Amino acid sequence: MSGLSLPVLNVPKRWLKTGILALLLVTLSIGLCAAGVRESRLPQGNPITDGKALLRYSLPIDNQQVRELQKSLEDIPQQLRGKRWSTVNGDVKKAAAIVGDRQSDLLANIPDDQKPQAEALINQISESLVPLKAAAEAKNRPELLDQTSSILNLVGELEEYMVQKFPFEVPAEYSNLPQLKGRATVKMTTEKGDLTLVLDGYSAPVTAGNFVDLVQRGFYNGLPFTRAEESYVLQTGDPPGKEQGFIDPNTKKYRAIPLEILVRGDEAPLYGITLEDAGRYRDQPVLPFSAYGAVAMARPESEVNGASSQFFFFLFEPELTPAGLNLLDGRYTIFGFVTEGKDVLQKLKQGDKIESAKVIKGAENLVQP
Repeated sequence: MSGLSLPVLNVPKRWLKTGILALLLVTLSIGLCAAGVRESRLPQGNPITDGKALLRYSLPIDNQQVRELQKSLEDIPQQLRGKRWSTVNGDVKKAAAIVGDRQSDLLANIPDDQKPQAEALINQISESLVPLKAAAEAKNRPELLDQTSSILNLVGELEEYMVQKFPFEVPAEYSNLPQLKGRATVKMTTEKGDLTLVLDGYSAPVTAGNFVDLVQRGFYNGLPFTRAEESYVLQTGDPPGKEQGFIDPNTKKYRAIPLEILVRGDEAPLYGITLEDAGRYRDQPVLPFSAYGAVAMARPESEVNGASSQFFFFLFEPELTPAGLNLLDGRYTIFGFVTEGKDVLQKLKQGDKIESAKVIKGAENLVQP
């Protein structure tokens, strides 16, 4: 059965544009009436449109110095767009000062048995800041972007060492479902090339756990992409035959996955209800639809807990789904991002197939019921 039977949004794009404009007007009209500021894991300012950055910010850690280090580096590409070289140099200087003078603070949240690995990462970051500074002084934009990206990858690794335990308990009613208690990386081979997906169990443990379980079962191997809309979505996961999702061989029943949304400032995800129906119109998910290559679950429009195996890649188009304000956030569960192979994602069309999907990192974080 076609993947279109589990629509992402069962509305035409013209209505979507109109809805966005209406929502924008409503948001602006109530924006001055907010009763206080909600604590957020994400920095204030322009919406983040890079999946790797969103994954870094979504880690449940509490270390001010590493967040300041990350923010100073994340700021560099934004400043380069406006050719603000003095600000770029300031960001580099700030990053070097944190790494040079605050090493003990950077190590404060890391368990003793992992501190040697963390110290090695800090040394790598420190060494990498030397060519970064040279590229900034020379106004070498391509080199600066490459160096910044490499250092941010190291910062992300350092931040992962700071996660001391899984931050919440999934409600008991979902204890019969696989859960991803951490992160996992999946390599997906397609007819057009390879994709690397990083799945975030810290934000969506049930959804990510279900996906990892299906990958390990070989469920997605050979499945075609059933829906492809340019600059919108690419969908797959519809098994052959009459079924629309995964039938658990143990129970012989359709495995239904609940809507699972972690809101900025909340300690645990909201389950089984959209943010709109919960009356939380202005709240933003920790993992928003603001980055090209977001990985999210498809579901029947009328069943918030009706997802199963079908998922989609979000193909960001600012006109339809502007970063920070769109009609997808809070209605569909994002559980990861494509971190490598975005050029491949652009080439995939309806009918192309997934040749294989394999968990290449983090399989030990999957907890079976």
